Formats: sequence, C-alpha cells, structure tokens
Amino acid sequence: MGAEQTPRREVVTGAPAGRTRAAYPDSFAHDDLTVRKLMRRQVRVGLLACSLLALPLGLFPVVFRLLPDGAVGRGAAWLLLGVAPYPVLLAAGVWYVRRAERNEGDVSGR
Repeated sequence: MGAEQTPRREVVTGAPAGRTRAAYPDSFAHDDLTVRKLMRRQVRVGLLACSLLALPLGLFPVVFRLLPDGAVGRGAAWLLLGVAPYPVLLAAGVWYVRRAERNEGDVSGR
C-alpha cells in the first residue's frame, strides 16, 4: 500500500518523428511562389478597397468647402458625414472579405 504514482506529463512540440506535413490531409505545403502570389493578390485587393473608400469619403470635406455658404444645410451635412458612409463601409467590407476568401480558395483548391 504505497503512494499512488501520478502519470508522467509529456509535451508534444512538433510532428512525430518520421512523418512529414504532407502526411496530414488538413495541411497544405505551398512553395514560396504560390504564397507570394497569394500575398500580392491580397495586397492588391486591400489597396483597391482602401482607395475606393478613401476617395469618396475624403472628398466630402472638399466638396463642402467648395460649396457656397448655405448651399447645404447643417442637418444635411451632418447626415451625409455621419450616416451615409456606414452603408458604404459595410458594403466594401463584405466585398473585401468575399474577395479575400475567393483568393485563398483559388490557391488552396477548395
């Protein structure tokens, strides 16, 4: 009737010896060229989304500055600046996420 032995804990820090990443079906091993191509496509989509958002939203203050005083009422200006951008931002975000997932799907074959 001795003291009970506690099980020994082991930490796994990598793949089992002798097995490669290709042996696991849920992982994909891509070469550098494929990863760089995906990164370029993702950067291009991100820059396009940012530029399509920055151009119209950045022009709002310029347009209001160029218009004569009183051409646009204070309520309309606040409405355009405070409410109108949000549907545009939402649509651009949805478009960006779908496009990014499509880019990743093209590379991974899903």
